[in-house]
Amino acid sequence: MTQLNRTINRRNFLQSGIAAGLYVAGASGKTFAANANEEINLGFIGCGGRGGDLIRYFKKIDGVNIAGMYDPDPGRAQGTKNSSKTAAEVYPDIRKLLEDDGIDAVVIAACNHWHCLAAIWAMEAGKDVYVEKPLSHSQWEGQQTVAAARKYNRICQVGTQQRSDPMQAEIQKFLHEDKALGNILSARVNRYGRRGPIGKRKTPLVIDSKIDYDMWLGPAQREPLYRNSLHYDWHWDWNTGSGEMGNWGVHVLDDVRNNVFQDKVALPKRIMGGGGRVAWNDAGESPNVHFVYFDTGSIPVVIGLSNLQERGSAKHPGPGSGYIAYCEGGRLEGQRGRAVAFDKDGKQIKSFKGRGGNGLHQQNFIDAVRSRDASSLNTDVQVGHLSTGWCNLANIAFRAGSTFSHAAAKEVTGDRGVWGSLLGETERHLGTHNIKIESTQIKLSPMLTVDVENELFIGDHAKTANAFLKRQYRKGYEVPEIVLGKALLDERGAPTTRHTENL
Repeated sequence: MTQLNRTINRRNFLQSGIAAGLYVAGASGKTFAANANEEINLGFIGCGGRGGDLIRYFKKIDGVNIAGMYDPDPGRAQGTKNSSKTAAEVYPDIRKLLEDDGIDAVVIAACNHWHCLAAIWAMEAGKDVYVEKPLSHSQWEGQQTVAAARKYNRICQVGTQQRSDPMQAEIQKFLHEDKALGNILSARVNRYGRRGPIGKRKTPLVIDSKIDYDMWLGPAQREPLYRNSLHYDWHWDWNTGSGEMGNWGVHVLDDVRNNVFQDKVALPKRIMGGGGRVAWNDAGESPNVHFVYFDTGSIPVVIGLSNLQERGSAKHPGPGSGYIAYCEGGRLEGQRGRAVAFDKDGKQIKSFKGRGGNGLHQQNFIDAVRSRDASSLNTDVQVGHLSTGWCNLANIAFRAGSTFSHAAAKEVTGDRGVWGSLLGETERHLGTHNIKIESTQIKLSPMLTVDVENELFIGDHAKTANAFLKRQYRKGYEVPEIVLGKALLDERGAPTTRHTENL
């Protein structure tokens, strides 16, 4: 039996034998709830830019020790250790970090394709988890991560940090309790942030021999890379990333789920989306222009996304990275750290100021680790899974699409206002780059119907779309299917796994 399995078995035994709420099933046997001042040792998985940011936030929290780091690029791990001025041990393998009984919780800031597997391995090892957004690389593995948190009774926070900004509660009160702008009619989400091409090589990228590339790939397939850089630009490769929709779209869509719907809408009932990777001729696969309609059964939502330069009059309404709640009595424009409300005449009537959530979100996680109260998390894994789900579905709509046509886009009927405006703005935006929206460069999906309870597509075109709900995993890095007993499903609201045989 491996050391990791021995640790898991011992922890599961301890969890089953000690009263709920008193014991944290950490390898060191620390009773955090009984002694809230006990030090918590954190291990960091992924030591790039965001990993370094998170180390700085967690370092400021009393009683937290940065104890370990792992990155398949050992130079990045050592560099982050040096720059953060910590005494953390740099581990040669992620499994060595997880085996260490001295690590109480892990912070995962690796590539998107590693988020769920690393989180599940950590929870199986009895550790609590802070995992960066987007939670999942595919919808099925997100379900397994939620199930793992429930099965192993772990605290699992997803890194949509704006959820911890007190401003969000003020906005919800303004919109829903005070109804200061009347009923919400529709919502528009924006992510307009300029980026550049990632290059297109004639020969595959040569990976630095110091990097453990097998571990870097993990669950992803081994494929030649024709971009110029291994790090960061994995975002735009479907094998490892989720495009701009998963990178930034998850933040602003999560704001809408939180502030417009107050989390009462889990996933959209129908979705139509399209876009293209245009103008750059690079090695990226995900769209740099993306537009999606979400039918929620109540308030219609659209998202517009572009990484191209905005030119001339082809400019979007509202904040570049944020959302607009269109209401009977005006509109509210929200973004990270601030929001502004306008009446029907466009006069500003109220403003909101926030802190963005960093620092507070990490403190919220540590507080929950100490209290053992997952309900106190501002982005519990289930919340993060569903917000990520909107992005996963949006990406599937793009990938399942065919050539755009205005005739097909008119399948959105009752909500043509917000959808029609987005399409018109996108057409003008593309036109400034000499691209016609009705061309082979731009795709559009059919209208796709979602079985919200089981988180899969049904009806026409379901077979094509469902093929993207679960990826193929490399041997040795498979995300396991987590099966829960009925008691846990009822008590903790974990997702059903009934649909897995259909994938």
